[in-house]
Amino acid sequence: MSDTPVPEEINFNPKTRVLELGYADGNRFQLPCEYLRVYSPSVEVSGMGELTVYKEDVSITDIQPMGNYAIRIYFDDGHKSGIYSWEHLYDLGIHQDQHWQDYLQRLQAAGYKRKEIQDAKS
Repeated sequence: MSDTPVPEEINFNPKTRVLELGYADGNRFQLPCEYLRVYSPSVEVSGMGELTVYKEDVSITDIQPMGNYAIRIYFDDGHKSGIYSWEHLYDLGIHQDQHWQDYLQRLQAAGYKRKEIQDAKS
């Protein structure tokens, strides 16, 4: 059995396009849709090693529980095959700054310029 915390709260704000997760250990994470989309655990995103780009405006259309271990997130760009385990979500929260900087560096190295939009954290 995993020691990974299970979120006690899962709330999506469609206006800011941020998924907020709250945990019993006191951690609260605000994960933007773009971040969740580019770090989808689906085979076509993570398994092929391809860089996911142009997802600045992506949003979530639905969130479905997957047993007691995960949620499936449906995005408005049609992506729906990512099953976000509790472990994956907690990792995305705990290491958000590191993952995001890595993504931005990979975009820059590939020559992509990210469209600047209103930051949901502002």
